[in-house]
Amino acid sequence: MVTQHCFRILLAAWLAAGVLVAPARAALPVAVDGRAMPSLAPMLERVTPAIVNISTTTRIEVQDHPLLRDPFFRRFFDLPEESRQREHQSLGSGVIVDAEHGYVLTNNHVIDKAQEISVTLKDGRRLEGKLLGADEGTDIALVQIQADKLVSVPFGDSDRLRVGDFVVAIGSPFGLSQTVTSGIVSALGRTGLGIEGYENFIQTDASINPGNSGGPLVDLRGHLVGVNTAIIAPGGGNIGIGFAIPANMVRTVLDQLVLYGEVRRGVFGVQAQDLTADLAPALGLTGRKGAVVASIEPHSAAERAGLRVGDLITALNGREVTSAAAIRNSIGLIEIGSKLELDIVRNGSKRKIQGVIADPLEGYVAGATLHPELEGALLGAVAGHAGRSVYQAVRVGELTAESPASEMGLEVGDEILEINKKRVRTPADIPRAVKRRASVYQVKLRRANKLLVLVRR
Repeated sequence: MVTQHCFRILLAAWLAAGVLVAPARAALPVAVDGRAMPSLAPMLERVTPAIVNISTTTRIEVQDHPLLRDPFFRRFFDLPEESRQREHQSLGSGVIVDAEHGYVLTNNHVIDKAQEISVTLKDGRRLEGKLLGADEGTDIALVQIQADKLVSVPFGDSDRLRVGDFVVAIGSPFGLSQTVTSGIVSALGRTGLGIEGYENFIQTDASINPGNSGGPLVDLRGHLVGVNTAIIAPGGGNIGIGFAIPANMVRTVLDQLVLYGEVRRGVFGVQAQDLTADLAPALGLTGRKGAVVASIEPHSAAERAGLRVGDLITALNGREVTSAAAIRNSIGLIEIGSKLELDIVRNGSKRKIQGVIADPLEGYVAGATLHPELEGALLGAVAGHAGRSVYQAVRVGELTAESPASEMGLEVGDEILEINKKRVRTPADIPRAVKRRASVYQVKLRRANKLLVLVRR
């Protein structure tokens, strides 16, 4: 007790003399064992000026009660003739990838059908955004802004990502701009989620919430490795399962949006299935990676290249193929007329096959040349698949709005099987199925794997 009492007196004397200084507040050390504590702040100070908030305004026609659409009723009650509109506003995020041209990447679903696009920078400037192009299949859109002193985020190589790499998501969840969350790459190559047409997602546990859509996923160097697009949220909130579109896929889409305002997808004419543990021995294959050719469309680029059913595709343009979805994703992003090289295994031997991505509308003819009521449609022969069977049909490749073909009820992608109860396999069969002066009164077709019959009265 005497010793403790003497120590207290001595400690008070030291403090009074300034030998010891009591800390004003607790603080984290700036260094441990002579090494500076890690921080993301320097990287974020470089990157966040390139992250933008995107708000859109969409005007939707309000559908009146059928009685209110009656001109006599409106005149009787002196109702105005102008149509009513309802405004819908939404929020999202974006990232500047080209400061010189003012290119801003975001998700297609952020700006879809918007009449007005507003882009707000970190420094508070609010700019009008111009939509240059969008691709629904990958959910990527390109918006342009006009301003000086812009900052951009450089692209990284998403193919070099590994599970466990640290990543950072930046965006405007719930309208809270410049929100930063961190996590790791949880998985790579996620497909089959039904979120988009072309899926090859990076899965991350970095917190992503509504409003983060279109914002960047960056690595610790501040390079863009993905564009945040979706979450799995059974309870409505973040549970640590978010998805980003890989930067390499985004860059391919960006190049086409700059050139054409859309992605012009070619076709190769091959359908593949995953190589499974049960399928491999049945085909005499020893490998466990790749995709097996299940079918080849007649007269397609794949057939001309020499590909055969049962071939195992192990690489496409030098990149390893791990699934059938990987082949579809890769071919769907290769520009029409480009060459591709496939590494395959056939009868136990390794081979290389070279081909060219074909124009999907090559050989299509204008519907007006076949029958007046098909004006506005671009029609071509296609080999469809129903289970294991292959059938031939006439596909609608393009369709002009408010044209006779459109008013008939046809849609892009429809596969016409019969006209006026007569089988058609190619556009050349149509004049034989319906005489030029006769009317097209019935069309049997396949739409999204469903059989439909259009009847005109």
